[in-house]
Amino acid sequence: MPALACCVDAAVSPQPYAFSGWDSVLPASPPSHNTSSVAPASAVPAVWSPAHSALLYRVDGWGAPYFTVNSNGNVSVRPYGVDTSAHQEIDLLKIVTKASDPKSLGGLGLQLPLIVRFPDVLKHRLESLQCAFDFAIESQGYEAHYQGVYPVKCNQNKFVVEDIVKFGSGFRFGLEAGSKPELLLAMSCLCNGSPEALLVCNGFKDAEYISLALVARKLHLNTVIVLEQEEELDTVIELSKKLDVRPIIGVRAKLRTKHSGHFGSTSGEKGKFGLTTMQILCVVKKLHEYGMLDCLQLLHFHIGSQIPSTSLLADGVGEAAQIYCELVRLGACMKVIDIGGGLGIDYDGSKSQDSDSSVGYSLQDYASAVVQAVRLVCDRKGVKHPIICSESGRAIVSHHSILVFEAVSTSSHDAPQISSHGLQYFLERLTDDALSDYRNLSSAAIRNEYDTCLLYAEQLKQRCVEQFKEGSLGMEQLAAVDALCELVSNAIVFSDSVRTYHVNLSVFTSIPDFWGISQLFPIIPIHRLDERPAVRGILSDLTCDSDGKIDKFVGGESSLPLHELEGNRGVNGDGGAYYLGMFLGGAYEEAIGGVHNLFGGPSVVQVSQSDGPHSFAVTHAILGPSCGDVLRLMQHEPELMFETLKHRVEEFSSSDGGNSSMALINGLACTFNNMPYLAAASSCSLTAAGINVYYCCDDEDYATDADTVTAENEQCDEHGCKKQVFESLRSVQKWLLEQNHYDSVLKFDSQLPVSMLMLNTEYLWPSLKTEKSNKGNLLISICPGTYSASCCLAADCLMKLKHANIFALCDDGMTETSDQFLSFVYDPNFCYNREGNFGTKFDH
Repeated sequence: MPALACCVDAAVSPQPYAFSGWDSVLPASPPSHNTSSVAPASAVPAVWSPAHSALLYRVDGWGAPYFTVNSNGNVSVRPYGVDTSAHQEIDLLKIVTKASDPKSLGGLGLQLPLIVRFPDVLKHRLESLQCAFDFAIESQGYEAHYQGVYPVKCNQNKFVVEDIVKFGSGFRFGLEAGSKPELLLAMSCLCNGSPEALLVCNGFKDAEYISLALVARKLHLNTVIVLEQEEELDTVIELSKKLDVRPIIGVRAKLRTKHSGHFGSTSGEKGKFGLTTMQILCVVKKLHEYGMLDCLQLLHFHIGSQIPSTSLLADGVGEAAQIYCELVRLGACMKVIDIGGGLGIDYDGSKSQDSDSSVGYSLQDYASAVVQAVRLVCDRKGVKHPIICSESGRAIVSHHSILVFEAVSTSSHDAPQISSHGLQYFLERLTDDALSDYRNLSSAAIRNEYDTCLLYAEQLKQRCVEQFKEGSLGMEQLAAVDALCELVSNAIVFSDSVRTYHVNLSVFTSIPDFWGISQLFPIIPIHRLDERPAVRGILSDLTCDSDGKIDKFVGGESSLPLHELEGNRGVNGDGGAYYLGMFLGGAYEEAIGGVHNLFGGPSVVQVSQSDGPHSFAVTHAILGPSCGDVLRLMQHEPELMFETLKHRVEEFSSSDGGNSSMALINGLACTFNNMPYLAAASSCSLTAAGINVYYCCDDEDYATDADTVTAENEQCDEHGCKKQVFESLRSVQKWLLEQNHYDSVLKFDSQLPVSMLMLNTEYLWPSLKTEKSNKGNLLISICPGTYSASCCLAADCLMKLKHANIFALCDDGMTETSDQFLSFVYDPNFCYNREGNFGTKFDH
């Protein structure tokens, strides 16, 4: 008898228990219903290996030549691409372990999510791009050179930009800016670069932007002001005369060539940027009238990001080369053709020309197509070959950065259980129409009419929902019909449900392009790849937003093959961690990410290949933004918020004794200093406050060796904190008091973190008041790197001391500051910033 035949009795007799014993084991249903299993049973290999995972996740497609799956089942990084030796491969899991393990276990104590940067990969990308153009130029007999620029908008991170300038200085690699802050950044960085490196100034410009670009020219930076609008030329001419600077000018042309993908919207005649041929002619005419036609030296254009094919590329470059040759004919002193961005990367490994997530060419194909297109037009017109410049940001930085995050729990529906008594109670409350649907469902089950079963199940469910809304059906009955209909669906569709994996991440902060433009990135587990993934899942982030999920993956998949979480996984569990990595996200994601739900950016480690036992060294590490940091971004003032909460604790916790209040206050201080993301229960400072455990942050700099790099948030007991504070004060105070100059000394440095200075009334000021004299002098010892918040909080306490003279000691020098900063004593808004500039105030 078919499995559905257990419903027969219910259809022909008054006993209404047709589905009460149904175990959902059905004969095979049509193949079209089975869509969510990881792989057909016949296709699953008997023994799963890392090679199978590499194939499943397409690692050799999108990851080549920098990422692979090693024999341990972990993702490995090949920092030098195909030239990476076996012993130079870096196990990504080992980096994550080093970064996230507590310092007591030899780790850095950083909290996830985590961005892992590989400067070696960045260097290899730059060198590969340069080599591709060098080869194309030499093989085709091109009579000029390639000279790229990096558009800093792709990733403005200090270390990324500085590394690009350093790595590219040998082949005159420059920078491109699109705003005043980016121009300032580029100017500063290129002071350490090649003197021939280009500084290309794009974007809409006001007088200040143009003046800044002209100043850069005056500072002997190879600066080119690219006209995006015709009226910008008048400002350039006027300001160049005032500043007595001969500018180098470029024009951005609107080409007719346009590609139809998402990234092609900035190209074509209706594009956002650039000048039409008529406007370019007007620019040429005006420059000629002012005797400045020799200043026009560069032609710029941009077809769009992720150009899918070399045929489209060659078409656009050829059109631009024609404009370039015409400008030469009109008398411009042209030297450079800037082909803009567009060099794409293969996000899904498909090598397809028909997808925004892929491209159908290699670096060498791209370079060869560009050189050939320019050469053919210039040779035909008899024009000297120009320097070729490109703004290939995405292709340079995408591979060098990996986002690692943790799955903390899963959600899935267990098989529904319906008791005979519960089903009887449910059926007794049904209307006649709903009961008729149930009996029709039973009859269809006997006949194994799958589609009819689903139809009646859905109809029954809708009738019951209406009854519930009317108040004639209780929640228990509604739950029963939900379970019944799910049982029918699972039995007939014969598929495993797709699970939801909750990840310790904000999509809006760390992967904004997925949410904003549906950009797909490769996401895979970074370990356990020697195990066959048993389930499929989607990823749900921490934000309170329905869009905070990832449910589309490379290859057109709506779910991702994943492994079962081990043990009681999660921030409060004791199972093994399950880490996922998002790859190829080094461009734009950090710059675009916001603070939805006040989740800030990830922690960051920078890793270089080394000859040590683990093949890597952590050269830089930064803990992600704290709760206080993200609150400050939204114009809140964490210091004042803390004071409000502190007073509240003192008001309502007086009956618990001073120790309990102090512990709660310290716990609140630590919460302001912790990252917003989920953390283990053992690290909760508010919970620990109940047992009088005190915490403070250690703000010492990270060292440069993988074995000595340190992280913040060390713990210490109450006695240790007091001792640390007192020793820090007394060490300087004792010497100065012996010199008979000062009554008291207040020292601000890494030994007095914010969380401890918030306890200043209890710990600091009794110490400061121990020494009395009539001089009325206070020395403030301020060390580099002191938190501005520390000084702001301490200023409030300085008011109580009423000292007549204030002195500041920075580094090894001492400067009397009583005349200039006397108001500091009475001003609780005073703060001291990291650059040592006094007098900065909070706006409240």
